[in-house]
Amino acid sequence: MQTDNYIGKQTPIKWKIFGYLLVFVVFLLLLLWLLQVVFLDSIYKEIKTKQIFDGAKSITTNIDHPELGSLLENISKQHGICVRILDNDGQDLYSVGDIPECLIHKMDRREVMNFYRMAMEEDGAAFRFFSIGTEGKRAEHSEGFRENFHPFPRRAMMEQMVYAQIISDDGGDRMILLNATITPVQAVVETLRIELWWVSVILVVLSVLLAFFMARKVSAPIMKMNASAKELARGNYDTVFAGDGYLEVRELNDTLNHTAKELAKVEGLRRELLANVSHDLRTPLTMITGYGEVMRDIPGENTPENVQIIIDEARRLTDLVNDMLDLSKLQEGVHQPHKEPLNLTQCIREILTRYGKLTAQEGYTILFAPQADIWVAADRVKMEQVLYNLINNAINYTGESKTIEIRQTVMAELVRIDILDEGAGIAAEQLPYIWERYYRTEHSHQRAVIGTGLGLAIVKNIFDLHGMDYGVANRPEGGCDFWFAMAVLDGGEAENGTGR
Repeated sequence: MQTDNYIGKQTPIKWKIFGYLLVFVVFLLLLLWLLQVVFLDSIYKEIKTKQIFDGAKSITTNIDHPELGSLLENISKQHGICVRILDNDGQDLYSVGDIPECLIHKMDRREVMNFYRMAMEEDGAAFRFFSIGTEGKRAEHSEGFRENFHPFPRRAMMEQMVYAQIISDDGGDRMILLNATITPVQAVVETLRIELWWVSVILVVLSVLLAFFMARKVSAPIMKMNASAKELARGNYDTVFAGDGYLEVRELNDTLNHTAKELAKVEGLRRELLANVSHDLRTPLTMITGYGEVMRDIPGENTPENVQIIIDEARRLTDLVNDMLDLSKLQEGVHQPHKEPLNLTQCIREILTRYGKLTAQEGYTILFAPQADIWVAADRVKMEQVLYNLINNAINYTGESKTIEIRQTVMAELVRIDILDEGAGIAAEQLPYIWERYYRTEHSHQRAVIGTGLGLAIVKNIFDLHGMDYGVANRPEGGCDFWFAMAVLDGGEAENGTGR
């Protein structure tokens, strides 16, 4: 119930995407209004101011260049600037720019000399803003953009900027005057404001439609996957994730489809495990109960043979429980291997000695003829588990010949141990699953003399903990070859007992 309430408070992804896109569009419109309307006048003034200063610097650098006239023409045409260069008597040396509103072309000698004095008083350069009225009057502004005096209405004013610079050299003083008109920006702003209103309305409508379409397009495959995931959560492992449209969605679908297959496999193994465990637990319990009732109810049945059967079945039950616990601990990494120098050859000999009664009573033959003793670094207890389980597996599957062979082969710095039986072998498609717990091949076999059905799963986990190579293959002449390989210790390591 808490989960349902939590889900109910969440916003669906399509509406989140829709909201994010709308916020993005509104931000773009706001930025467009600020740049194209609110701050356009300031930005334009900054640009024109920079153009005037750059032009003055270029003129100053080339003041004595023979192609100065061409340079002035280029500056005037490129930036829309009027330029005058005058001598110290106020006479024109150059006059460039045919813009009708240019203020410097309408200045008389008195006004020019007034600029000359201002420039001299201000370390050789003066910069002024002027507002030219419709009646031809002008008012001077401060060096910034704030007006000190503004006798005309805003709509009747034409703003201009004038820069004056004195150049002093051996030829005397010369003054550069540069003039740019910035009033047309107001008309541009008004035009842009009207256009932006229409653009904003159209863009908002289109963005709403686009945001809604994109939200549905992006969220649709996710919603479809969510529905399939709910089916998977209900235990329907046959569900198929078929969302498409994007690379990430397709990859996620493939991953979820693979997960569904693995979960189906795990569910099958779980059911098989329960069935096998139930069977393996029920069999010894039934035997113990049955023989116990016989010994209780029937006189003369309290024989050593019946007691031995009960003891054997109880031990088998104990072995099954212990193997299940060992496998669980190995898979959880609780039991880490304690590696030490181990005479692997002698360990195999000792284990085979314990099979003497089995070989004598049941007629089994176990062959092992090593050429030399080999030392390895391994956990003795776990390696004994490996050898016991592999030999038991070979005994259970070797068939009528009852012959098992153990081979020890030294290859460079590795030793390989092969446990071979002469049974019916394993189907090729079943080989990858042979290490799974309670896995049974299609071939019938006798009930294990020693074993619980968990042996190969335990062996696999011990191999993995030791980092060893291992495998299983069918023999050409019949039967199976279970093998593992590990590093050989040199004489010094074996003698010193380092094992590392």
